[in-house]
Amino acid sequence: MRILALAVLTTVTVLTTAPAVAQTYGGNSPFCLQSYGMGGGYGIDCSYSSMEQCQATASGLSATCLTNPYHPNAQAPRGPGSRQPRRAY
Repeated sequence: MRILALAVLTTVTVLTTAPAVAQTYGGNSPFCLQSYGMGGGYGIDCSYSSMEQCQATASGLSATCLTNPYHPNAQAPRGPGSRQPRRAY
């Protein structure tokens, strides 16, 4: 009886688990659109050449625009709270 219960539990566990989806930044464009879906899922589309173009697409959607960290000319955003890194002596 225990073996049958363990087999059923194992089968249910295997059949109900969803595969993990790896999301990567792709494309050669400097800006990405990160859109959010139902159930906590999201997608990233790195095909925008300007922040304004990305923001126009994101307008009215559950989405945000961000800098593609893997673009060759990517720079960290500078804001009022950002500091220069310390130099090693």
